[in-house]
Amino acid sequence: MGKYSKEDILRMVREQDVEFIRMQFTDIFGQLKNVAITSSQIEKAVNNQIMIDGSSIEGFVRIHESDQYLYPDLDSFTILPWRPQYGKVARLICDVHNPDGTPFVGDPRGVLKRELAKAAEKGYSFNVGPELEFFLFETDDEGNPTTKTGDEAGYFDLGPLDHGEGTRREICLNLEAMGFEIEASHHEVARGQHEIDFKYDEALRTADNIMTFKLAVKTLARKNGLHATFMPKPIFGINGSGMHTNMSLFKDGKNVFYDPEGEKGLSKDAYRFIAGILAHIKGMTAVTNPLVNSYKRLVPGYEAPCYLAWSASNRSALIRIPAARGQSTRVELRCPDPSCNPYLELAVCLAAGLDGIERDLTPPAEVTENIFAMDAATRRAHGIDSLPANLSEAVDELERDKLICETLGSHVLGQYVAGKRREWDAYRTYVSDWEINKYIVTY
Repeated sequence: MGKYSKEDILRMVREQDVEFIRMQFTDIFGQLKNVAITSSQIEKAVNNQIMIDGSSIEGFVRIHESDQYLYPDLDSFTILPWRPQYGKVARLICDVHNPDGTPFVGDPRGVLKRELAKAAEKGYSFNVGPELEFFLFETDDEGNPTTKTGDEAGYFDLGPLDHGEGTRREICLNLEAMGFEIEASHHEVARGQHEIDFKYDEALRTADNIMTFKLAVKTLARKNGLHATFMPKPIFGINGSGMHTNMSLFKDGKNVFYDPEGEKGLSKDAYRFIAGILAHIKGMTAVTNPLVNSYKRLVPGYEAPCYLAWSASNRSALIRIPAARGQSTRVELRCPDPSCNPYLELAVCLAAGLDGIERDLTPPAEVTENIFAMDAATRRAHGIDSLPANLSEAVDELERDKLICETLGSHVLGQYVAGKRREWDAYRTYVSDWEINKYIVTY
């Protein structure tokens, strides 16, 4: 994405026959929203004059204080390549502001920007590379999603076994047309499961890219008669979908996690960052894994890490250090899933890691054995704790973690907790098919 001025945007809209512009923003729970305007309104848009009703957005503002304004990030301007090439559709990613011009405290993008500003005051920039997995399912005759894949492929397989190969290729080409650098694309372990990796970037741009990626995947899958889902665990008994998050801190153009003289090529700050993540991960989990369904993925046996440990190579650990060193040295957090709000997820990851650096925390010893193969007694002997077992426990842990609460801010925290409590209560009281099948005849 380039560096655009207001004049650049006005010129591109005019010269490239753009008819509609989608003014996009994200709500507290990670849902992409937008207001569509015609090209006649683009001058108002670049001057921050497009208004929305914030009281209609869950978790934003009350009805008597509803007026809010969209401030577009001009560098996010891009044409949506899957839309018509005559009368094109473009988009701008926006921050949400109050009528007096101040940033809205409930805007998730603003939460991340505040945390990045704190890091910048210390001389740090934060780079992130996500690995998003998703499922492609068939739809029924009425266009509703099913959990059928028509797919017999496994890890790294290709057509004809991989029935989603054509759609995955189309997604990659469209994303590249929008300025993404696609690094890898492949079939994942489970039938119908896919992964597309794009190059790391500065954290705010990465969060924007995650939201764009999910929109592109869902839109192009539907165009091809499929349903794409980022639900963490759509099918019992097979692997769920994760969003491994690779993180690095830079200062003065150098990766501060790398030290050629350090143990495993890692700096003291890298170890402190790991320790900070481990110290706060329980409080972060309601953000990194935000759904009732998220905790169906975080169970042993399906490659999803649920135990608090780190390793330079062991994929059963919560935190892994990939082999690359030098400027590519990074910390990979393996528990997040793609249903999370990326702005909030990256904000709490950064806050936790910086807290580890500031407090000079030391991580526990590396765990090189397969944690999934350990029994409870062995894990206790190694001092290995577990992530929260369900959404309710995760929200409890969130409310106990002062740093994570402060990072989200009182508005986002209050609305987020209330929403997740409602979600848990709805799940807790719902009578499922499993219960009917298990009990209705026997009892």
